[in-house]
Amino acid sequence: MDPSVQRLLNDKLYDKRKQGALELERAVREATANREYEKIAKIVDQLCHDFAYAVHQPHARNGGLIGLAAASIALGSDNVARYLEAIIPPVLACFADQDARVRYYACESMYNIAKVAKGEILLFFNDVFDALCKLAADSELSVKNGAELLDRLIKDIVSESASTYVSVLQPHDQVASSPASEKHSDAESTNLPTAFSLAKFVPLLQERIHVLNPFTRTFLVSWVTLLDSVPDLELVHYLPAFLGGLFKFLSDPNRDVHVATQGVLERFLNEVKRIARIKKGLPDRRRRYSGTATKRSVSSDGASLQTEGSGVNDSSAIADGDSPAPHDVQNRQTDEDWIPGQDVQVDHPKVLEILVAFLDSTSEEQIQLTALRWIESFFEICPEDILAFVPSLLSRVLPAMASGADLVRQAANRVNNALMDHIASLSEEEATEEARPQPLSRIPTNTLKDPSITPAVTQSLAVKELDSKGRPTLPTPSKIHASSETEGESKPMDQQRASMPPKSAESPPPKPATDLDYNAAVNALTLQFLNEHEATRVAALAWLIMLHRRAPRRALATNDGTFPALLKTLSDPAEAVVTKDLQLLSQISKNSEDGYFTSFMVNLLQLFATDRRLLETRGNLIIRQLCVSLSAERIYRTLADCLEKDEDVEFASIMVQNLNNNLITAPELADLRKRLRSLETREGQAFFVALFRSWCHNAVATFSLCLLAQAYEQAYNLLQIFAELEMTVNMLIQIDKLVQLLESPVFTYLRLQLLEPERYPHLYKCLYGVLMLLPQSSAFAALKNRLNSVSAIGYLHIAPRTYVPSHARQKSTETKFGVSTPQTPSSTNFDRPNRLKPREEGTIRWAELLEKFKSVQEKARRAGKAQGQSSGEKNDALVNEMEVEGKPANEALAPNSRPSSAMSGHQKPSPISAPAPATIHKPKSSLGNLGRFAGGVAGRNRGKK
Repeated sequence: MDPSVQRLLNDKLYDKRKQGALELERAVREATANREYEKIAKIVDQLCHDFAYAVHQPHARNGGLIGLAAASIALGSDNVARYLEAIIPPVLACFADQDARVRYYACESMYNIAKVAKGEILLFFNDVFDALCKLAADSELSVKNGAELLDRLIKDIVSESASTYVSVLQPHDQVASSPASEKHSDAESTNLPTAFSLAKFVPLLQERIHVLNPFTRTFLVSWVTLLDSVPDLELVHYLPAFLGGLFKFLSDPNRDVHVATQGVLERFLNEVKRIARIKKGLPDRRRRYSGTATKRSVSSDGASLQTEGSGVNDSSAIADGDSPAPHDVQNRQTDEDWIPGQDVQVDHPKVLEILVAFLDSTSEEQIQLTALRWIESFFEICPEDILAFVPSLLSRVLPAMASGADLVRQAANRVNNALMDHIASLSEEEATEEARPQPLSRIPTNTLKDPSITPAVTQSLAVKELDSKGRPTLPTPSKIHASSETEGESKPMDQQRASMPPKSAESPPPKPATDLDYNAAVNALTLQFLNEHEATRVAALAWLIMLHRRAPRRALATNDGTFPALLKTLSDPAEAVVTKDLQLLSQISKNSEDGYFTSFMVNLLQLFATDRRLLETRGNLIIRQLCVSLSAERIYRTLADCLEKDEDVEFASIMVQNLNNNLITAPELADLRKRLRSLETREGQAFFVALFRSWCHNAVATFSLCLLAQAYEQAYNLLQIFAELEMTVNMLIQIDKLVQLLESPVFTYLRLQLLEPERYPHLYKCLYGVLMLLPQSSAFAALKNRLNSVSAIGYLHIAPRTYVPSHARQKSTETKFGVSTPQTPSSTNFDRPNRLKPREEGTIRWAELLEKFKSVQEKARRAGKAQGQSSGEKNDALVNEMEVEGKPANEALAPNSRPSSAMSGHQKPSPISAPAPATIHKPKSSLGNLGRFAGGVAGRNRGKK
């Protein structure tokens, strides 16, 4: 450069530097016109090293920037390309200068250079983009404005030329290295790489996408939107590289960043959907065009045959018509237009992996909502790729179903339902594939050992012997020998193999194995049992039910570690969770062996024994729900067998009491109650005996079981044993509850049987015996009223009972149902007809059952003494119990005490009852004194006196 130009470029005034730039521009133009390329290279080198790189001389740097821009303008679009490698680096270096004016002049210089270079600037796109990314967050407003102008220009260049522009320097290198002639230069240029490379840019975008500055984020989103809109670039192919960073932009507090990010994500999602639809439609489209081309080929061949005459053979004409002519192939290729997006590959698994990561509860609401919406769309885009992410989805979607945000909760429910429907839709195929037997395994072992059977015949039988459903059947020896004689002897081995039908014709082709990891899915669902939200726990159990129903041998097998967690879940405070858990346990038991069911019942009893609160609050619910899902009789039989052997007599008594209450009151157990009332059948007798042996742990429950089974004589014998037992508070409470249950619809038949004393004589004895056991309470009054309503019928039909000495009773030999009973005149006249058939009289050994009852109660008595229970504590508990019922303690504990005057004053006389028969001799204070707590009975008795 002339010294004068150098001085002007180094001046501190902008006008002087501009004047020097104009003179430099004229000099460069002259050198360009004279093709003095070496001189131009020296000028550029001088501008770079003496001016642009002068770090400590800001005026010189400004002069160098404006000088480089002037030189580029002088070179023009045709010649600037060869000097850009020297011009661009110093200008980019000035973008990071500390002086704001230098940064601004750098933007101005680059703007002029890019305006001249146009598409050639794309060779340096990454460097320019990186510099602009930093300037987008510059603190100086003038610098930001200059950067925005430059950014706008670069975007225009990218929009116009990114997908098609090839550098002018590239063809020269290709032609120099290729011996091809000039006539092929156009074809070669189409295969040359473009100046802009998306593959080189995406790593830079992936690095910059994690910035936090809102201005830089806005800059990046604008560029992503632009590049995605450029035809033929297909930025969506690189979506996994920067999708995670875009999702993080949704949490930016800046509203502009949030709106822009939502827009670009919606754009990408629609594009992924469009590409998936195009790819799914390609097979049909190709099939349609293939059929059109074939018809066109056949019609053209037929027309040529008709015009050429009969000189060609028909068979050869058909053979020629099978393959389309070259012009037909060309027509087919022309008709089948290329659709944008049909060649684009999107890595769906990587995208799903990113989306699942953003479903974590630590993510913000908007990020979770967008990720859920994307995942819901992927059920339409690529449902086959979702199976690999089922465990991860379950561990994140189920907690989101209990989110505090309504929109997130609704979206999570939609994704959960879609995922469950998708997996459930594959259940039939999976079950068929899993349950399909192996053909060769159906051949008997002796057949395989037969030396007369050749391997070919064996294989033929294994393939051919199929039933109507396509399953192999068991071949008979006659068929095997007949096949060996007819096929093995008449055909060689090769012909036998050739004559076998193809495998695809006999059996369906193997289905591709799914990628669903059942173990990982079950583990993920089991962890959700610890979630604090009820909706999540219920959804996890619903998933386990579905997975077990789909593949019972792969999900929740009998030997896995999920069973203890399912038992522990029975203690869940939410009733819906317990119900689902019981449904799952019942389903597992249905598909398991008897040993697993027994183990389930044993573990359930152990859980009740260790968690008494669970037994009190949820015991009835658990038993009833299991009886709905499984066989109620099987459950009661198994529990009875386990309780009979239980060493903890206290727990066994409590458990029997709960089971007995359910047996009497639960609507789900109506069939069991009918079975117990059918003691004429062997099944009913066996069931009664099984229950009786374990019910012996609870005296009142055993008595009520006999009432339920209409074994009134056995019940009366039990009452006689009650006199030898210690009447505890708990027993009195149970008798009180039993009296209340006698008034329920379940015992309607029993109350009606009171009208037939000649058929059910021991029923009266049972009920009067219960009356004698009760203190004078509300239950006493209720039962006394019931008996008094039918007492006249009983007195008229029951003969007086004669006194029998005690030694005579001990020597009595008359046996009723296998039990020695007192020999009385009435004992032989009131047998129940058809209660037990003569051939089945010995099925139930009533005496053994009574001995079993005595031994169990004696064991309970010894256990109670060992625990140190005192009678004083029992009396205190009885006082508290009666005070809860609203009666003074002294009245409750004194059976002969009279009611207070206030109570008797409010009582009204009851209707006149039939007088007692004269043949019955009662003490004066027998029934009258016992019934004083009954409202009208006390007044009536006093009137009679």
